[in-house]
Amino acid sequence: MDVGDLRALNRLRLLREVHDGGASRTRSQLTRDLELARGTASVLVAGLVEDELLREKPAGEHARGRPTQIPGPHPRGPLALAADLREDSWTIAACELGGGSTVLAASGHDGTPAALNDLGAALRAHLGPRVVGVGLSASGPVREDGLLDISHLGWREVPVAEALDLGDVPLRIGNDARLAGLAEARRGHLRGVSVGLHLHVDFDPGGTLLIGGTPLTGAGGTAGEFGHMPLTGGDDPCPCGARGCLSLAVGRNALLRHLGLPAGRGRGRHEAERIIEAAAGGEPEAVRAVESNAGALGKGIGALINALDPAAVTLSGLGVALTGDTLQRACDGALMAMRRDRPPPILPSALGDRGPLVGAMESVFDAFLTREGVEFWRATRPKNEM
Repeated sequence: MDVGDLRALNRLRLLREVHDGGASRTRSQLTRDLELARGTASVLVAGLVEDELLREKPAGEHARGRPTQIPGPHPRGPLALAADLREDSWTIAACELGGGSTVLAASGHDGTPAALNDLGAALRAHLGPRVVGVGLSASGPVREDGLLDISHLGWREVPVAEALDLGDVPLRIGNDARLAGLAEARRGHLRGVSVGLHLHVDFDPGGTLLIGGTPLTGAGGTAGEFGHMPLTGGDDPCPCGARGCLSLAVGRNALLRHLGLPAGRGRGRHEAERIIEAAAGGEPEAVRAVESNAGALGKGIGALINALDPAAVTLSGLGVALTGDTLQRACDGALMAMRRDRPPPILPSALGDRGPLVGAMESVFDAFLTREGVEFWRATRPKNEM
């Protein structure tokens, strides 16, 4: 490896460490962790500051002598636009190196593919020279060719990139559950976990298995549809076309159906929240609905633990509200005897509802923090704020 290649590699290593560490470590800590010479680190940081990729600021507290500096995002540095497309609404945020984010726009929608046209218009309004890519989290399986299905909305093979119409801006599209799992592996309880299982529950459940922090995608990009596995012993038809799916018993739609309320088509988010609040207050029918949901989810998790052998399980979305004794008992009862002595912990997400949005951001910076991405930034360095 020649000197130029080594310098480029170390620039990327330093940028990645700043990003993954939340722009919280001092230059001396980064120098030590990356096993760099002090002079080399100083030259690297100076170059990244000149390229408007990083800026240093003094640490809040430091020992006597020269103030300790913390490398972080440059005020004119790269931005990722991240969008979280749910069954009934969407949110857009601007994200910088280190993971800091600002919500730019949010809106409800009518549950039809026309929502993508509105989302695209909102994204285009926030494009600018600092934007290095757009990451989209979608609440359904996304194929490698960018076609999106959301079965209970009736979406079939919707061409996302065409509908968003973002021109030549790099676009990364992923399933919300998989991106929530990626976020948990980067910034949550699955960080450093060799084999992790993440489940995201909204109107229905989905998830991902992560090996060394990387989600498994499957041959066609649609792995992780755990909500469409017959894990609870039922045989009712599911809108996806299969029968007995876990999603018939777990998620907001299942809560609504339990109380005889309209479900599907992205309806009833607020009604489902009220059911959870009523259950917390002891209302009997609401308690039964939530307990049924939690028991089914626990049974499904137990089956997945038997099959996948994760070291830890994390839950996001509605799954956090379902965490508790009922879920744990159902999971324990579904475990093989050999797994009951040392079952993996089941933990609520460290990121709350932000997981899919954070994962969408990470997908953009994964593409940007490459030699090609950084060199393109240097060649087309933006001069103005977005």
